[in-house]
Amino acid sequence: MAIRPVVLALSRSGEETAHRVAKAIDAKVHGREGRVAQADAFFANALDHARDLFAAGVPIVGVCASGILIRGVAPLLSDKRAEPPVVSVNDDGSVVVPLLGGHRGANRLAREISEALGGVAAVTTAGDVAMGVALDEPPLGYALANPEDAKSAMAAMLGGSGLRIEGQNIFDLEGGEAGVVLNVTDAPVQGSKAELVYHPQNFVLGLGCARNADPDEMSEQVEQVLAEAGVAAGAIAAVASIDLKGDEPAMIETAKRLGKPLRLFTAAQLEEETPRLENPSDVVFAEVGCHGVSEAAALAMVGTQGSLRVSKRKTANVTVALGEAVAPLVDLKGRARGTLSIVGIGPGQASWRTPEVSRLVAEAEELVGYGLYIDLLGPLAIGKERSDFPLGGEEARCRYALEQAGQGKNVALVCSGDAGIYAMGALVFELMDRAPDEMGVSDAARRVEVVCSPGVSALQGAAARAGAPLGHDFCAISLSDLLTPRDDILRRLKAAAEGDFVIAFYNPVSKTRRTLLAEAREILLKHRPSDTPVMLASSLGRPEENVRYRRLDELEVDEVDMLTVVLIGSSNSKLAQLGTGPRMYTPRGYARKIDGDLSQNAS
Repeated sequence: MAIRPVVLALSRSGEETAHRVAKAIDAKVHGREGRVAQADAFFANALDHARDLFAAGVPIVGVCASGILIRGVAPLLSDKRAEPPVVSVNDDGSVVVPLLGGHRGANRLAREISEALGGVAAVTTAGDVAMGVALDEPPLGYALANPEDAKSAMAAMLGGSGLRIEGQNIFDLEGGEAGVVLNVTDAPVQGSKAELVYHPQNFVLGLGCARNADPDEMSEQVEQVLAEAGVAAGAIAAVASIDLKGDEPAMIETAKRLGKPLRLFTAAQLEEETPRLENPSDVVFAEVGCHGVSEAAALAMVGTQGSLRVSKRKTANVTVALGEAVAPLVDLKGRARGTLSIVGIGPGQASWRTPEVSRLVAEAEELVGYGLYIDLLGPLAIGKERSDFPLGGEEARCRYALEQAGQGKNVALVCSGDAGIYAMGALVFELMDRAPDEMGVSDAARRVEVVCSPGVSALQGAAARAGAPLGHDFCAISLSDLLTPRDDILRRLKAAAEGDFVIAFYNPVSKTRRTLLAEAREILLKHRPSDTPVMLASSLGRPEENVRYRRLDELEVDEVDMLTVVLIGSSNSKLAQLGTGPRMYTPRGYARKIDGDLSQNAS
């Protein structure tokens, strides 16, 4: 889905303009705390917030000085082909400047804003200035086949080479008899520095296949169908099929290789196309509930005015049909496969959240999770549908997230720390793996795409604050006996104690669980010194963060809560008093290696 822009308001003088911009482009206003009276969300630091939005791929419109936005996003600049648009607007709205992503929507956004405000769009890219267009940014519904040649072609045109138009004039330019060619065609024409080829995306590939069909077999059949039709792959707007096939590797891989979205229809929707099918099949109807899949999916996508350019072509395991619409397909019918992103947001502060997690959250239509964790996303969560679940509702929230994704939605399941470490990742896959009669999820939920994105775990955050306590072998043990039998926890504690591991205790205590941490302390004291360093880290990455150190024999249960990570050193761990304060670390053995090297050299 396209990510909606965010308008940043940094001062009272630009606040009114920010709201006018937001209304014009259907965006949310994020305001600077203490300086803006009304906003959809507030932030404390403009540079950090702009950087966080940019890392998430969110288009930014800042009603502020350009330099503020530039300094904010500068550390992240790398690939101009992937960067989101960044636009600055002065406080009175008279000047709008596209700073980044000019040919990825910033120029268009700047013009839209300037028209709404009655200002001037200060577009500086050469093609836009000289001709009012960007040749590498064709209108919606058209694809440039050779974008790598756009810069050379524009340079030639600006140098006076002239312009010749073949096919539809999509830029409304005045052409002549010679010069750089702008060729709009659905045929597989080879472009060059002297010829830019644009494909109108009027076509849809309808696909069907047997279970676990070979992706290569489908790709080969697609190539044959396109060759038979004389249609370029770039003229394809989407691939389509029945929702029952949404998780088929052949479908997914074909869409990926073509770089096109996969759209899905129900059997009932495809059955409505039966009167238009060229090859209806009672066998297919008995199998999936409609009289055709590939032809019906192609026709459902191109609409009542569309038709089949190529009827069903089949191999042993796949079927392919090609549908043609009367105009480029911009608003795609059907639904997406559905995506569930399991994201770990780290301990809570934005600087410890990975850019990938921020991007997945920004792309999501709905956020699901424990309410506190969603709140910790701050402005990234503003304006999104959210479903909050209480602590203890883990299975309910995972089941809900999967079922929502099963309806074709892009859902983010928000976890603290890393989603795969004592969080929801394992439960999601467990629900998908259960049989329906074992309280599993629906077939639609099993077919969704699941994306797992790593986060900074509590043990990593605590270790970083301490120094390097995980410098040698370590393990993590949850002291919650709600899901793990108490005897199993005690057995693991004894094994970790005997193995002399550094140990990170998760879920050390709760209001009703107060004894296991004390038992763990006594077990460990049998195997390591009483002055073994212990780190207690509470509310990591949040304003109320509290880090303190204790000896193992002085560890008290009452100073630990559910927001505390407990790191127990091994017998080799040290707590050093350094110039930067106390630092806990666990040597890996380099001193012994150095001593050995010195002895060997001496001999």
